[in-house]
Amino acid sequence: MKILRELRLMNNYTNQNMADIIGISKAYYWQLENKKRNLSYIMAVRISNVFQKKPDEIFYEEFKNKVSK
Repeated sequence: MKILRELRLMNNYTNQNMADIIGISKAYYWQLENKKRNLSYIMAVRISNVFQKKPDEIFYEEFKNKVSK
């Protein structure tokens, strides 16, 4: 997910930092960011909390594009 990577980098977080903050492994986080694993709503909420945003602000466009294909 391009926006997720951009947000992470803008906030100077590594994959490991993000994984530690949301309570998952680095590999699991990498898979989410690189679309190798589906994002659950709970995980979307955890991630959006890190950036102090609502899940829709981060993930809605990505989901909308996926559904419309």
